[in-house]
Amino acid sequence: MPHTITLIYGDGIGPEVVQSAVDVIEAAGVKVTWLPRLLGLSAVDKCHDAVPTETIDTIKMTKVALKGPTTTPIGCGHRSANVVLRKELDLYACIRPVKSIANVSTRFPDVDIVIVRENTEGLYAGPEAELMPGVVVSFRVMSAKGCERIAKAAFQYAHKFNRKKVAVAHKANILKLGDGLLLNAARKVHKEYPDIALSENIIDSLAMNLVCDPARFDVIFTENMFGDIISDLCAGLVGGLGLVPGANMGDQCAVFEAVHGSAPDIAQQDVANPCAMIQSGVMMLKYVGEHEAAVRIEKALLCVLEEKPLRTRDLGGQSGTKSFTKNVIGRL
Repeated sequence: MPHTITLIYGDGIGPEVVQSAVDVIEAAGVKVTWLPRLLGLSAVDKCHDAVPTETIDTIKMTKVALKGPTTTPIGCGHRSANVVLRKELDLYACIRPVKSIANVSTRFPDVDIVIVRENTEGLYAGPEAELMPGVVVSFRVMSAKGCERIAKAAFQYAHKFNRKKVAVAHKANILKLGDGLLLNAARKVHKEYPDIALSENIIDSLAMNLVCDPARFDVIFTENMFGDIISDLCAGLVGGLGLVPGANMGDQCAVFEAVHGSAPDIAQQDVANPCAMIQSGVMMLKYVGEHEAAVRIEKALLCVLEEKPLRTRDLGGQSGTKSFTKNVIGRL
């Protein structure tokens, strides 16, 4: 039975890497009816709205979306389409698996960490106000409900995938009320999962330990802004954002996307690395029950990455986006 999935090409290199993922998924034999929709700068250009209502409604209908990166203007212009999308669909859990790849992740060959980031609250959610010229206040809003459900998402993920440790990253020594909620939620939910170890980590100490000995961590969960920073730090441990997939998940919908930016400076040059987007597609296939195809794609991708000349240029190889994709399809 075919799946109906919302497809968002995004901006910059988005159309190129998303098309790579689509081509690989279809080559693996998965039957999908794709519903293309606009988001981000491309939506502003055509609809005068970064997050068109049609896009939101389509994702609510299909329940699943595969999304490319979108461009967010810095310091001006429209609000982040990602932030709006997460709020509109209540995609409160950002799941980012970070795993070393043989012969690629040479500095830390034994990283296998999953970041579970709260997605809808905190400073990153973006509420700001100008009190007077030159004086701005940014609000960091956290709730017991938001903290508890992200803690549950982390422990449920650990339980489902047989992981033994969960670390909560916080700053409750300074932000006693806000991060106190997160810490209390971690302790409360932990009681439901006594077989999974819980460690409590002050965020700056966790950051240091990640770059000293990342193998000590398994599942890490934290609030929105800390999670954004830690996710990229962990990606750097294994070779960069071009290798790391991601998913934004709620109780009703899930949006799968690469965690890198739209890189407009290299768009339409056939040099973008589609690995992260393909791996996000793999996460999506597992989510919709296409486990066999997901595993085949994963193995084919790793096969190509083992041969350095076949990698894209950012990974020291010679392939363009299209030739890399063709090689992955060939390994299927």
